[in-house]
Amino acid sequence: MKAEEEFETESQTRAPGPCDGLRVLDLTTMISGPLCTQALGDMGADIIKLESPTGDSARYSGAPFREAGFSGFLAQLNRNKRSIVVDLKSEEGRQLVLELLPQIDVLVENFRPDVMDKLGLGYRTLEAVHPSLIYVAVNGFGSDGPYSELPAYDQVLQGLTGLMPAQGSEGVPALVQGAIADKSTALTALAGVLAALLARERDPKHLGQRLEVAMIDAFSAFALPEAMMDRAFPPLRNEFTSGADFFRTWKTADGYVVGLLIQDAQFAGLCRVIRRPDLAQDPRFSEMVKRFENWLQLVPLLDAEVRKLPSEEFLRRARAEGAPFAPVNDLDEFLNDPQVLHRKSVVELIDPRFGPVKYLSPPVRFERTPASIQRHAPRLGEHTDEVLRELGLDAAKLGALRESGAIR
Repeated sequence: MKAEEEFETESQTRAPGPCDGLRVLDLTTMISGPLCTQALGDMGADIIKLESPTGDSARYSGAPFREAGFSGFLAQLNRNKRSIVVDLKSEEGRQLVLELLPQIDVLVENFRPDVMDKLGLGYRTLEAVHPSLIYVAVNGFGSDGPYSELPAYDQVLQGLTGLMPAQGSEGVPALVQGAIADKSTALTALAGVLAALLARERDPKHLGQRLEVAMIDAFSAFALPEAMMDRAFPPLRNEFTSGADFFRTWKTADGYVVGLLIQDAQFAGLCRVIRRPDLAQDPRFSEMVKRFENWLQLVPLLDAEVRKLPSEEFLRRARAEGAPFAPVNDLDEFLNDPQVLHRKSVVELIDPRFGPVKYLSPPVRFERTPASIQRHAPRLGEHTDEVLRELGLDAAKLGALRESGAIR
């Protein structure tokens, strides 16, 4: 893939994004918070990534590393941000945040529930200084309840929410690979931020508010609607088939394909693809409800025929017949897929520090106010002086803060 563009960490002249002029103080680390704030940055917000003197743990996770403290993991979750180092455990660092707060629209943190209060930076303290602030607390289990103080990671949430048994085979529960609980929480937090900004815009007093986004709530709301279908009308239960039976891959003569057949016309199309039109007329399978009831009888009949066709031929015929199937790609095959290339869903940009860097493009295509990648991920503390000068600190104040160890 050819590198398309070179830019410094300074923003280029482009049409403003939909969040242009919004200033976000990002106190988050790892995945759930950084992915949320990165999306705001893609849409034009000024993201100030406030890091501790040791930096976001993502700097030291997720090889490959271009240099110490700069990982591929960091690069994929922290573009369009500026990094400042402030020691929030110092009184000078805490006072600096309070001093700068009125110039901030949104603050996002993903500490455990009591950390900000212990630092003297809890929401009630900040609200008194800046009533218009949108304060977003992303955490594992919420700020109260029996699990509120427990550490939360993606795997913990996958196990807790009841998703894993449906992912396994031969009775062994399996994790969804990739931090799906973290990432769905990030998108939930993003939606919350945008809704809170709209509410503030409409409020006569321009008041902000505190948002709490707990992973246990966000991930279950994202992952479980299908699983909850047969719990919708207790005590009625669906005994037709399991998700593991229905959501499956299909072996072809030379690989695998995957698809979903809901509409009767789609099923009839598949039957023509495999040259078994009789199955579409079989009273056990001719209607969607009947197929669900008799799915375990239908699967071996379909499986035997799909196995006879090479993947490329099967997919060509399936698409011609309106049967929704796709190849089971590996990552490189996805990156070179013709639709991905056409839409530039993945771009390669030149980082003057490190050379070519691949990014997933901002997924929302705005017609008038485009999202864009304006900055590569920052080095630790790369923008401390720049940002603090913009926010009104002079050279003497910066020198004093640096001498005290409050900034770096």
